[in-house]
Amino acid sequence: MQILQPPGWPKPKGYSNGIVAKGRLVFVAGQVGWTKEEKIASSNFVGQARQALQNIVDILAEAGAKPEHIVRMNWYVGDKHEYLAAGKELGAVYREIIGRHYPVMTALQVGGFVEEGAKLEIEVTAVLPE
Repeated sequence: MQILQPPGWPKPKGYSNGIVAKGRLVFVAGQVGWTKEEKIASSNFVGQARQALQNIVDILAEAGAKPEHIVRMNWYVGDKHEYLAAGKELGAVYREIIGRHYPVMTALQVGGFVEEGAKLEIEVTAVLPE
């Protein structure tokens, strides 16, 4: 895996501008902050993010992948102000579960989620090296 950082561009904070990787692809469907029993783990944004990230790590493990194999992470949030306000706490939870690996990321505010009570949904693509 190679991080793509054009010369002279400022280093992004908390994500990468681009990544090139070769290997076995792992696609993880959007994960909300619910448990394996499909119960929302928390009414708190960061609590739901913690659960969604843990769900992603658990699914990746089924393919023999780890968080450092993630190349793309898409965040869908119901309220961008809630997402931005949670930045410091969210960053700590991210580093606790994913580590200091920052893939290509997108964050979008959406109109709502299928799962009642969900505040966010996160999907990832990972590449296992050959």
